[in-house]
Amino acid sequence: MLRRKARRAPEGDDPLDAAQERRVRAVLALGGVPQADLPDGVQQVRLRLLERAAKGYEAPRDVSAWAAVVASNLAMDWHRAKRRQERIGERLASLRQLEHPSGEDTSVLSLAVAQGLDELPDSQRQVLVLRFYADLPVRSIAEELGVPEGTVKSRLHTAVRALRARLHEDEVV
Repeated sequence: MLRRKARRAPEGDDPLDAAQERRVRAVLALGGVPQADLPDGVQQVRLRLLERAAKGYEAPRDVSAWAAVVASNLAMDWHRAKRRQERIGERLASLRQLEHPSGEDTSVLSLAVAQGLDELPDSQRQVLVLRFYADLPVRSIAEELGVPEGTVKSRLHTAVRALRARLHEDEVV
């Protein structure tokens, strides 16, 4: 049985030629990725192509098409991450009960939350960050940590209660 060997780029050679890089940039840009993030997207495509070769997989028949598909997936990932960050921002904003916080108030709140997180036990801080900052559902957190969902819920409840108490104690909220 003949297998095509993965084409490996010699040391220092770019696995994407100029035309492929332009196509990747175009796919990312059309996918809504901001101009400033395009170089990172191109690097991610390069990295995935190099990882594929390093694992010994066959080279894609059409590297340009493969790179375009990877770029399209990266654009979707970028949008998901952006939406996740927006949801996190909304959740953090909902912690504030003041209608018009000043920049100073926001800084004080951010600092107090960071200090409160530092004071939590590792297991509580971990589930709190995964739930509210990484926006993972309880089920996913439980699977990732290898603990029952009830344990995750309990740790979350305890962590939120402790953080809330700390913020009230410091008269931040």
